[in-house]
Amino acid sequence: MCVIRRLIRAPLQLAVLVLFAFISSSLAYGPLGHEIVGAIADRKLAGTLTAEKIKTLLDGIPPERASLIANDIKSWDKNGPDDRRRIHFLAHPEIEQQLHDFWKANPPSPDASDTTPSHHWMHYTDVPVLDAEEYGDGRTGRGNWDVVHTIPYCIGVLRGEIAEDNPRKITRTMAVILLAHCVGDIHQPLHVGAEYFNEAGEPIDCDRGATGLGGEGGNSLSLGQNATAERTRHYYHSFHAYWGLDAVRNLTIGTPDEVPKAERESVYAPAKEKLIADFVANEPKIWRTSGDPKTWAEQWANEILPDRAGGTHPRAI
Repeated sequence: MCVIRRLIRAPLQLAVLVLFAFISSSLAYGPLGHEIVGAIADRKLAGTLTAEKIKTLLDGIPPERASLIANDIKSWDKNGPDDRRRIHFLAHPEIEQQLHDFWKANPPSPDASDTTPSHHWMHYTDVPVLDAEEYGDGRTGRGNWDVVHTIPYCIGVLRGEIAEDNPRKITRTMAVILLAHCVGDIHQPLHVGAEYFNEAGEPIDCDRGATGLGGEGGNSLSLGQNATAERTRHYYHSFHAYWGLDAVRNLTIGTPDEVPKAERESVYAPAKEKLIADFVANEPKIWRTSGDPKTWAEQWANEILPDRAGGTHPRAI
């Protein structure tokens, strides 16, 4: 049975997850990647009952745009959600209010805990990669509100198993917004695995008694490259930013370099459209995940991590 017919008959929570999983198994990461994921999902769902339900929940915001909202509200972190200089959704007052409620229930506080987690935690997990662990093998870097736990929580809300008026303020709308983004995040290796180091800068295994500092998904590791005749700019990025931005640009437009602002639309639009059309027409191989959708996040985390033989799961290639 074709994917579209399958989605028409699927419950909303499964259809949303299936579509974003299908796309994210091949592409995700920075804003450009997330937008492409959302755009492909929108086209694959076109004409289905699920598309209408999502349109209602998102108040007409296209999935391409909705895929960025979970990151957009990070702009509120310094001064709170009432800072009008930041990104807002005033044309969608109900969603704006739900975003306020969600941010306040999950503030980015240094005192964040399992009782009051930071919304940042929901984007990643930091499984040690030194000894090729799986998610369930230890405790370091995992948490009750990491991306592996957030995804099934959202599924529970969409299934009606968790009330919308929950302590995390994840409504059905917020669940779709988070899934649109986090299913992309969990397919980014640096949102799942992390290296840990001792004071000498040597890799260590914190799950086996060692203590040290984490690489924070590559955010605390920097890449630098001096300008050359072929590459005239000095390059300096965190490793995480390189993976999330430059790698996706390279895939989309054939260069990791940012395009001058005046040229971006003419360069990105046709390349982005071609990539979207290719994915809509050609499903990646081995992308389907088995079992209850609530188990998928942990399966995806394990697939994106290095395996014990030193290789990578076929779905992550």
